[in-house]
Amino acid sequence: MPPDPAPPSHGAELLRVEDLQVHFPLPGAGLLRRSAGVVKAVDGVSFTLAAGETLGLVGESGCGKSTTGLAVLRMQPVTRGRIVFEGQDITQQQARTGTFRRRMQMVYQDPYGSLNPRMKVRDLVGEPLQVHGLDGHRGEYQDRVAALLTTVGLLPDMAERYPHEFSGGQRQRIGIARALALEPSLIICDEPVSALDVSIQAQVVNVLQALQERLGLAYLFIAHDLAVVRHLSRRVAVMYLGRIVEVAPRDELYRAPLHPYTQALLSAVPVADPAVEKQRRRIVVQGEVPSALRPPPGCRFHTRCAQAMARCRSDDPPLADLGAGRSVACHLHAAV
Repeated sequence: MPPDPAPPSHGAELLRVEDLQVHFPLPGAGLLRRSAGVVKAVDGVSFTLAAGETLGLVGESGCGKSTTGLAVLRMQPVTRGRIVFEGQDITQQQARTGTFRRRMQMVYQDPYGSLNPRMKVRDLVGEPLQVHGLDGHRGEYQDRVAALLTTVGLLPDMAERYPHEFSGGQRQRIGIARALALEPSLIICDEPVSALDVSIQAQVVNVLQALQERLGLAYLFIAHDLAVVRHLSRRVAVMYLGRIVEVAPRDELYRAPLHPYTQALLSAVPVADPAVEKQRRRIVVQGEVPSALRPPPGCRFHTRCAQAMARCRSDDPPLADLGAGRSVACHLHAAV
């Protein structure tokens, strides 16, 4: 087995995703069961992520966020596109045997369903070490598990308990400890706090931030809670119906969103100041999200966009680079 590549230095490019497509064919009815069409869950997504950076990936349910994360991890077959991780094209590597597997991990949305209820915490956290033959002798294994639990704010003696003995926030910490076991450079966080109470969400987010500062981790943070994304992310990418429609530095995106869909999303985020909240203009998006089985021609948001023009119904706007780290897929800014 070739040695693992040297991790990129902080700020260097860690991950590059180019024209990623994940399509799901639908089996038809009848004897021949010919295909009834293709669901384009992810349809041409491109982005980069630097070492030690957090990129927030946001959008409403069903837009393809989680599928994108699973595809980057090679836990979902890729229909087309390239995934370059730590300088290696991993698109065609086998997910189970690829050299990238130890260097990228995932924290799942459901802290209850992601942990085997029949396994003790010791074995849940240490399972990645066992799978990759890094568990050593029993003393080393137990010390390593204890250190991982301590890193996420849990007591070492909790290793002898079962998942049902913990709260939701503690279970998510166990999931984070498990993700850290192989010392990855990238962790994909798929809605890691959405199933938790608000007070517990802040604790888990603080744990993630502290680990990033200490270990230099990069996060692809998938969420629909824009307040959490703003707190944790350095850059934000907005998805709609399988495509990224805007990418910008966090502060710039929240201060002056360019894409009409991003503007509508941010207008729905409440502000704590009643006076400011009263003066804000709420943008209500009309209609339903089109089907990913038959996405509309042209701009995919034009069927719900109050600013749609004639060309929006026929011309598909590319994700254009506007400079200063901003990109947007919208004809309103084509000449900017």
